[in-house]
Amino acid sequence: MFGFYNSLSAEVYDLDKPIGHSFGDIEFYLDHLGGVNGRLLEPAVGTGRLLIPLLENGYDVDGFDLSPDMLAVCRNNCRQSGVAPKLFEADMTDFDLGEEYGTIVVPTGTFLLIHEREKSIAALRQFHHHLKTGGKLLLDVFLETDIQLGKVSVKQWDCPNGDTITLEAKQVEVDYIRQYVVSHHRYERWRNGKLMESEQERFPTRWYGVEEFSLVLQACGFEVKEISADYKRGVYPSKPDQVITFEAVKK
Repeated sequence: MFGFYNSLSAEVYDLDKPIGHSFGDIEFYLDHLGGVNGRLLEPAVGTGRLLIPLLENGYDVDGFDLSPDMLAVCRNNCRQSGVAPKLFEADMTDFDLGEEYGTIVVPTGTFLLIHEREKSIAALRQFHHHLKTGGKLLLDVFLETDIQLGKVSVKQWDCPNGDTITLEAKQVEVDYIRQYVVSHHRYERWRNGKLMESEQERFPTRWYGVEEFSLVLQACGFEVKEISADYKRGVYPSKPDQVITFEAVKK
């Protein structure tokens, strides 16, 4: 039985990308949010890596995630950081909060976890619905540049209690027409040489072309204001392995 962002996965995410860990994105978003009007929303908030720095910089931010295990880690991180945002469990494709936001931020390619095109478009329409007129969407995507079916990679993390968590990832499926790739992940917790816990995860990711995604945003009612590469504001992508950030506003 395959899960998705269950407890071991959430623990690894928190170990690998702790609160405040930046790929350049936190500084980039703070620069874009200067003078923002209204509350912020972070869909797929994860463990709070970005959410908590935004809160600590004085922004009023709500967050949600589909994974209860990720939300549990996020709530604990918020308590330890002395912040108390509104957090709830929801799906990007069909959430309905009954309110509008000034800005929605979706960092580090999280949006691409919605690998089915129709559902990803449904999520964009939900973002549009939950923004004020003139509200801003900041969203990262990336291209898949290293597809090798059968390729296996292994990583490990040392936990504060002395346990070790290993991750074995294997690419098992690619659909070049529908533009997604699927990996299978196996997480294992080891203690004193004994296997204590194991999880399996099906991990699909989608990709969009740069101009393609601009057209999709426009079709969903957005006006694309800026496209940036590797968190350098206004620097248009020039290499396939760059993180690509779209800034779009609700018309």
